[in-house]
Amino acid sequence: MDPRARRLIRYNGEFSSDVIARASGSWLETTDGRRVLDFTSGQICATIGHSHPRIVEAVRRSLTEAVHLNSGLLSEPVLALAERVAALMPAGLDRSMFLSTGGEANEAAVRMAKLSTGGFEVVSLTRSWHGMTSGSQSLTYSAGRRGHGPTMPGVFALPAPYAYRCPVRHCAGTCDHTCLEIGFELYDQQTSGAGAAVVAEPVLSSGGILVPPPGYLARLLELTHERGMLLILDEAQTGFGRLGAMFGMDVYGVVPDIVTLSKTLGGGLPISAVVTTDAIERAAYDAGLMYYTSHQSDPLPAAAALAVLDVVEEEDLAARAARRGERLGGHLRERAARHELIGDVRGMGLLWGVELVEDRATKAPAVERGEELTEACHACGLSLNITKGRAGGAAACLRIAPPLTVSEEEIDTGAEIMDDALAKLT
Repeated sequence: MDPRARRLIRYNGEFSSDVIARASGSWLETTDGRRVLDFTSGQICATIGHSHPRIVEAVRRSLTEAVHLNSGLLSEPVLALAERVAALMPAGLDRSMFLSTGGEANEAAVRMAKLSTGGFEVVSLTRSWHGMTSGSQSLTYSAGRRGHGPTMPGVFALPAPYAYRCPVRHCAGTCDHTCLEIGFELYDQQTSGAGAAVVAEPVLSSGGILVPPPGYLARLLELTHERGMLLILDEAQTGFGRLGAMFGMDVYGVVPDIVTLSKTLGGGLPISAVVTTDAIERAAYDAGLMYYTSHQSDPLPAAAALAVLDVVEEEDLAARAARRGERLGGHLRERAARHELIGDVRGMGLLWGVELVEDRATKAPAVERGEELTEACHACGLSLNITKGRAGGAAACLRIAPPLTVSEEEIDTGAEIMDDALAKLT
């Protein structure tokens, strides 16, 4: 460990002992010259790979034009990005606000929902992750809830569609929406009648790559609207091709009231967005919406986001993610057939989870073994991360999300490294 690391505040356990010198495409290179295949896309942000030439050029151009402006001033990249995002969205979702992080975007979306509905209660799913700012962290149930005092008032939880570990002890392998119906029945018994929004991810990533069954999000939208609430779909990790379609809402055939975008929009630079309808924007504005931050509508990250969208569309990376995902999923299922440590494999496109168990019959989470496996993979040149459930309940699930530009050979290499590491643990 570099001794200078002691000057840093630790925010999620200890830091890795490696120091990264550079990153390019699907690969990282450490200061001691070791190459590591990145199957996390950084923080699932390097959608088109690390240091893509189009992003580098966009940043270089912005450095000579405009990097940052007063948040009340608009620039050409921001105006162009608003047009591009509207063109990608379903009809009606044509108003955008650009911020820095997913947590910020969810904070703003919730604030808009409260103002436009007049309510204040917000519902999200257990095992969800919506950010670390105060309001969005209140809606995050997978981690970080303990030790910080009270969360935002008026927050409720729905059981996540986790078929492998059914939260209502009903389903066995296939979710039939019972958890969703029960969740809203419980909400109805607790509400003060001031509902504002339901916030959900198309696939719960940090919760262990929980893939809702067909019809789930459509029913969620229906139950939300029945209560006069707005549906906010958090596409931080699922947007711009990750699931094999441009957005998760496209996979499930739903149109929410508000969409939040972040990670996959900036290609490694911090930018997020709230996208909604003209009617909701007008209602929130008329009610006195105030959400003004130092890096709102900054031109440089907007220029980078435009470059990301260019590459995603020109190279049809959503379709490529679907094809590469089939190859990756095949490798993972084949490993599951040979390694008892793997209890379940689930995912779509290039977002996959491999749940590890001590025993397939009891499904006891193999948390320590999962940490050993990720360390073994990293030592052999493959970067993965593991979600542990934590506040959402113990689990041990490898999250696998390589860049959408990953090659077939890189997928095969990653699978071989994982296979070798699994063999050493058994």
